[in-house]
Amino acid sequence: MFGDSSVARVLDFLTLYRHFDYSKTEIAKNSGVGWRTLFRIWPPLEKYGIVKMTRQIGRAKMHHLNIDSPVAKALTKLALEIASVGARETTKKELAKEPVEVEAKA
Repeated sequence: MFGDSSVARVLDFLTLYRHFDYSKTEIAKNSGVGWRTLFRIWPPLEKYGIVKMTRQIGRAKMHHLNIDSPVAKALTKLALEIASVGARETTKKELAKEPVEVEAKA
């Protein structure tokens, strides 16, 4: 829906896997965003409380979607609504493809 935006891809990944935490390197890799791009777009995500650090493992800081943030809640709700609309459209298309069986009366 939002095109090929780096921020959209990162938010999509974090929303989908909101119950897990990841390092920035893992977020970049799993969302299909370049490492440098992630570090460029990361500060506003922290500033608005959309992401937060959960723990540190060695030198790696782990982050996840801040599910307590009103912005993150709205993004999650939006993502679920978009998925719901997409699922309804897919269902309609699939049902339209199915042949209708008619019983022959003797």
